[in-house]
Amino acid sequence: MAEQNDPVMAEVMALLETEPTNAPASVSDIPAQSEQLAILVNTGKCKKAIGVKLTQDQVSRLDDKDVRKYIERYKTYVGAKTTETLIDSFLTFSIKALGLVVKIKDTAALKNELKNDYIITKEMSDLTGGLALRCGRLLSVANAFLITAMHVDFTPEEATITEKSSVITEESEITTE
Repeated sequence: MAEQNDPVMAEVMALLETEPTNAPASVSDIPAQSEQLAILVNTGKCKKAIGVKLTQDQVSRLDDKDVRKYIERYKTYVGAKTTETLIDSFLTFSIKALGLVVKIKDTAALKNELKNDYIITKEMSDLTGGLALRCGRLLSVANAFLITAMHVDFTPEEATITEKSSVITEESEITTE
């Protein structure tokens, strides 16, 4: 719902409404693109992904121009979600890595502030967009790595041993009292 109020998203949607100036998709792509739209309808993600609630019957009756228009909207949606996910994963991992070197007061506030910074978000969007164009599906592997790394405890083994011994000492003091 916040996406509908976003002026940038409104501008993108307006651009997608206009006729593309580049060469149209080949006729052989239209059946595959119609199938993609049918899948969106079946999964219930059609309204969220392209901004229009369609039925299977409506998808089967779409002309080529509308199929291309809705597929371009879908590509824009997927690109935006991909960028958002990668930026979120990278910021979370970066903050965790920085936390190994310096003490961070509030990691959630730091992450929120970084995500809301226009310059950081714009540059990271450009970076992830470029990576998506060059690497494609390999980006899923990179994101899986970032997500996994966020769940790894990077504290040194010595600190872990010290923490365990202090817990054992506290437990033995409690039982002797």
